[in-house]
Amino acid sequence: MRRKRKGGWGWKAAGVAGVLLAGALALSWAPDVPVAALEARWAPPPSRFVEVDGLRVHLRDQGPRDDASPIILLHGTSASLHTWEGWVSHLPGERVVSMDLPGFGLTGPDPRGQYETLRYVRFLEALMDELGIESAVVAGNSFGGQVAIEFALAHPARVQKLVLVDALAYPRNAESVPLGFRLAAMPAVNGVMQHFLPRFVIANSVRDVYGNPDRVSPALVERYYDLAVREGNRAALGQRFRHLPTEADAARVATLRVPTLVLWGGRDRLIPPDNGQRLHRDIAGSQLVVFPELGHVPQEEDPAATVQPVIAFLRQP
Repeated sequence: MRRKRKGGWGWKAAGVAGVLLAGALALSWAPDVPVAALEARWAPPPSRFVEVDGLRVHLRDQGPRDDASPIILLHGTSASLHTWEGWVSHLPGERVVSMDLPGFGLTGPDPRGQYETLRYVRFLEALMDELGIESAVVAGNSFGGQVAIEFALAHPARVQKLVLVDALAYPRNAESVPLGFRLAAMPAVNGVMQHFLPRFVIANSVRDVYGNPDRVSPALVERYYDLAVREGNRAALGQRFRHLPTEADAARVATLRVPTLVLWGGRDRLIPPDNGQRLHRDIAGSQLVVFPELGHVPQEEDPAATVQPVIAFLRQP
């Protein structure tokens, strides 16, 4: 009798667990969302779309078109042009160009499936040509910083100054990698994530890169979530993680001869502050500013404070 009762409870427990798992999967069901369904919310004016090198690029080109030193802003992995809007609001007299890089935001995946860093260098060159920009101040956060560095190495005459914000320049020595990144880097799991994406994964990931997680609002999580499920972005993310910097790439950083400002969040656990110190040592004449309380995306976490050294840097001859 006892054995029967025990077995019965076991089956019941398994049944309850199965129901709970099915419910969790149902709540996490997140198929790809067509870009057309996201544009009204995330691409209001001054957003526009331009055709560049086979891509329909989500772009914002703000400020005077006759600016001799336009600023180009490159976001990091799984981010979008929205991460820079705080800076843009403090640069009203400058021409500021931001975009969703291939594989991210509303621009979405590269139709050719190419996510090597040099592909992004070619993309940026083509975008500048399309916008009639001969040279610019180029700023990049995280992966965007990697692109900025490689672009400056490939086309030094087109880069007036560099601003590197918690930039990816060296083999990663992370103290903490956001949950979403860890999952996306696993091929088998990434395949599942293209159909299921619990919101807590996005919330956890965004909070992980902030110095003060209390600054992460539900609206911010909603934006990152919506753009993560944009059609093709989750598949692209897994492919992008195959192209992280090597020590051979790192060795080339010291050959840069462009005026450079290095900004870093003192609480960055994804690309810790010793990377910023190394960049400062490697790039002759560079300036380093550290924000002790901020994390991996300081331009988003506290735009008013982090843009001030940028404004001062732009004014320097």
